[in-house]
Amino acid sequence: MTMSKILSDTTYDVVVVGGGIVGLASAYAAVKKGLSVAVVERQSQNKDASVRNFGFVTVSGQRRGEHWQRAMHSRNIWAEIAPKAGIQVEHIGLHMLMQRPEAVDVAQAFLKTEMGEGCRLLTQSEINEAAPYLNKGEGVLYSPHELRVESNTAVAKLAHWLQETQSVDFYNHTTVTSVELPKVHTSRGFLNAEHCVVCPGSDFTGLYPDVFAKTKAKMCTLNMMRVMPKQAFRLNAAVMSDLSFARYDGFAQLPEATVLKTLLDDIQSVERQAGVHLIVVQSEDGSLIIGDSHDYSDRELPFRDTRIDDLIINEFKQVMNIGEIDITQHWLGVYPSADDVVFKTSPEKGVVVGAVTSGTGASTGFAFGEELIELVLESKQ
Repeated sequence: MTMSKILSDTTYDVVVVGGGIVGLASAYAAVKKGLSVAVVERQSQNKDASVRNFGFVTVSGQRRGEHWQRAMHSRNIWAEIAPKAGIQVEHIGLHMLMQRPEAVDVAQAFLKTEMGEGCRLLTQSEINEAAPYLNKGEGVLYSPHELRVESNTAVAKLAHWLQETQSVDFYNHTTVTSVELPKVHTSRGFLNAEHCVVCPGSDFTGLYPDVFAKTKAKMCTLNMMRVMPKQAFRLNAAVMSDLSFARYDGFAQLPEATVLKTLLDDIQSVERQAGVHLIVVQSEDGSLIIGDSHDYSDRELPFRDTRIDDLIINEFKQVMNIGEIDITQHWLGVYPSADDVVFKTSPEKGVVVGAVTSGTGASTGFAFGEELIELVLESKQ
C-alpha cells in the first residue's frame, strides 16, 4: 500500500536511497554541484558494510587502472573532509611485511608501475624505527597513501556534517518502497525529487532486484576481531603481509605474483582456501582491528567459524611481535562481491542504482559517488 502523506514540501534535486558510505558520498557529490539533496536510510544510522569493516582507506593494492584511480581520488577527499567533519585519522600509510623472497619480486614489480608512485622499500634502519613491532622478514614495502578512520563512528560523523553544514536532509528509520519520479515512496510517505540514486550496500533484495540480479553478486562475509595488546604501543601505519600480495588485485594480477601465489597455495593452502589475509589497524584506545577472511554465499550467513579466527591470529603472530593480546570483540563483516569491482546502471530516466561490489567502499566510495551523480544527471538529458 502506497502512503499519500508528503514528508516534505521541498522538491529535491536528488534523493539518495541508503546512508552507507556510497550513499553519503553521492550526497556529497551532489551538494558540490549545488544540488538540493535528501538521504533516506532505513535504520537509525547505517549499520551494514560501511561500519563493519576496517575503516581502512586503501590505495596500494586496488585493481590497476580506473579502480586504483578511484581509490586515490577518494583518499584525497577523505583527507580534505575528515577534519571538517570531526573524523580523526588514526594513522597514515601502509607497511607490507615481505615474508618471502617471492613477495619481494612482487613488490619490486609493483614499484615499476604507475601504482607504485610514492611507494618504496624501507631500509632496515627505517624498519627498526618506524615498525619495530614487525617480525623479521625480507623487507617492508611502504605506501604513504592509506588512511585509517574509525568506521563505526566516521559514517555517523560524516552524515552529521552533511546535515549540519551542507544542508542535506536525512530521513532515518525510513524505507523506500518504490520510485516513481517525481515521487519517491517510503514507509512514512513520499518525497518529491527530480532524480534518485539508489545505493543499497549489501541489500540487493529491495528496490530494483532484477537489475541487481544481473550482477550475479554473492554475499561475502568476513571474520573480524578487535584485540587489546597487554603492552601498550602505537601502530605507525596499517600492516599487511604476503597473503595480501597474493590477494589484492593491484599486486596479485601482476605476472610476477604467479610464483608467490603458487607457493602460498602450497604452504598456506588452508588460509588461501578460506580467503584469509592479514590487515592490522589501530584505534585511538590502542586496540587493534585484525582480519580477515572471505566466505562467499548466495546469502549473508550469521555463523562465524572460530577455526578461521585461529588462522587469522596465527598469521598475525607470524607478522607482529607485540606480546600477549586479549580478544575483546568478534563480528562478521559483509559486502556484495562480483567479478566487476563496481556496478552502476540507469534502469529508468532520472534513476541510477549503484554499488561497490569488491569490498572497497571506504576506499573508493567518494569517487564512485561522483560517477553516480554524473550518470543520474545524464540519464535525464
